[in-house]
Amino acid sequence: MKISFIIPLYNCLPLTQTMLASLRETLPPGLNCEIILVDDGSTDGTRAWLKNLPAPCRTLLNEKNLGFAGACNRGAATATGEFLFFLNNDLVLQAHWLEPMLAVFARFASMGLVGNVQLNAVTGAVDHTGIFFNHLGKPAHRTDLPRSTRWLGWPACRRVDALTGACFGIRAAQWRQLGGFDEGFVNGCEDIDLCLRAAAAGLRHYVALGSVVRHHISSSTGRNLRNEQNTFRLVLRWKERIVFLAARDWSRHFIEQHWDQSFIYDDILGREALLCWLGLLPAAPVRVRTGVQTALGIELARWQQLLPGN
Repeated sequence: MKISFIIPLYNCLPLTQTMLASLRETLPPGLNCEIILVDDGSTDGTRAWLKNLPAPCRTLLNEKNLGFAGACNRGAATATGEFLFFLNNDLVLQAHWLEPMLAVFARFASMGLVGNVQLNAVTGAVDHTGIFFNHLGKPAHRTDLPRSTRWLGWPACRRVDALTGACFGIRAAQWRQLGGFDEGFVNGCEDIDLCLRAAAAGLRHYVALGSVVRHHISSSTGRNLRNEQNTFRLVLRWKERIVFLAARDWSRHFIEQHWDQSFIYDDILGREALLCWLGLLPAAPVRVRTGVQTALGIELARWQQLLPGN
C-alpha cells in the first residue's frame, strides 16, 4: 500500500514548515508514501524553501493561482499512491492521526471520504466532527463527540453527510472516478460537493473519531471571500438532496422553537417533526420537507438579491 499526501500551499510559510514537521514526526515507521506539495503562487519565500526538501517530498509550482480545488487536482493528477490524503498546510498533525483513518477504510465497503476530528489550533475547541445541513439548508460543522473513541474493539467512527477538505483520505481510484474537485467552486464548498457526488454514486463517508489534528482555521489570505457565492452554487446544484439531508435539523429547530406546545395548532406537523428529529421515520414527511423548502427559498431569494448575475 502506498499513500500520496497532497498539500496545497499559498503563502503562510511558518505554518507550512510546522505542518510538514508534524507530518514527518507522525508517519508510521516504514510507511510507503510520497508527499506532494503544490505551491499556488506563493510570494513569501515558500518557493525558495521548497527547493531544499528531501524525498519523499516533491513539489509542483503553479504558474498562476488556481485556488484550492485546482491545486489539489493538479497534485492528485501526479500521485502514484493507492490512497490520496489531502492536508491543509495549516494543520498540526497529532500522534497516531493516520492509523484510525486507515482502519476505517479497512472496515467498510463502499467507502467514500474519511475525515477526522479537528481542533481549533489556537483555542483547542472542537471545530469539526463532520458536516451536516442545518435547518436553513446550509452546511455546518458538527462539534459533538461521543464518550469513547472505541466501539467493540474497533476505532470509533461516525457516518456523516459530508466532511471538510482540510484533512481527508480517499482511494485514488474513486477520486479519479469522481473527477476530483469541481474547480467552479473557489476556495469553498468543493469538498461538500465532492461528498455529495460520491454519495450519489453509492459511497459513504465517515469521520474517524480516534484521529485528531489541530487546525489553524482559514489562515490563507482570501479564504472566505466567496463563501456566499460558493454556498449559493452548491444549493442550486443539490437543492433536492439538501432538502432530504436538512430535514432532521429542521425538525429539531421546529420542536425547539415550539417547545411551549404552540405547535398544538398544527399538531400533525409537530408529531411528524418530533419523529423525524428522533430518526424514527424512514424518510422525512412531506410537511417537513415543505418546511425545509420554504427555508431554502428564503436563502435563495437572499442570494439572488445579494449576488445578481450569479
